[in-house]
Amino acid sequence: MYEKMKDDYKITFIRGATTATGNSVSEIEDAVVELIDELISRNNLNKNNLLSIIFTSTKDLDACFPASIARKCNGLDSVAFLDCQQMYVSNDVNFCIRIMAQVLLPSKNPVKHPYLRGASKLRTDRC
Repeated sequence: MYEKMKDDYKITFIRGATTATGNSVSEIEDAVVELIDELISRNNLNKNNLLSIIFTSTKDLDACFPASIARKCNGLDSVAFLDCQQMYVSNDVNFCIRIMAQVLLPSKNPVKHPYLRGASKLRTDRC
C-alpha cells in the first residue's frame, strides 16, 4: 500500500488566508469554516489527505481558537492542529487568519492556495 501511495501522492504544503468580519466566535467560525471548505474543495482533498494545519491569527482575534472550530469541520477531529499568533506588523490585514496545511496530494494535482475575503490582497497571484 505504501509503495503505491508513495508513487501516486506527495506530501505538500498549502498556504491560505481569510479574514473574519469581527472578533466574535461566530465571525471567526464563519471565516474558518469557509477557509477549510475552500482548501478541501479547491484541492480535491478528503479528510484522510489532511495531515496537519497550522493556524495563525492577528492579535485582534482573541474570541476563540481557529483550530477548535476546524476540529469540528468536516469530521477533521483526527487532523493535527496548532494555533499561533501572527507576528505583529503595522498595517497588516485586520482580523486575518492564515493557514499552512500539510496534505497528501495526488502527484498530478496542482496546488491551489485559497486566499479569501480581505486576505486576497496578501497574494493577488493566488486569488
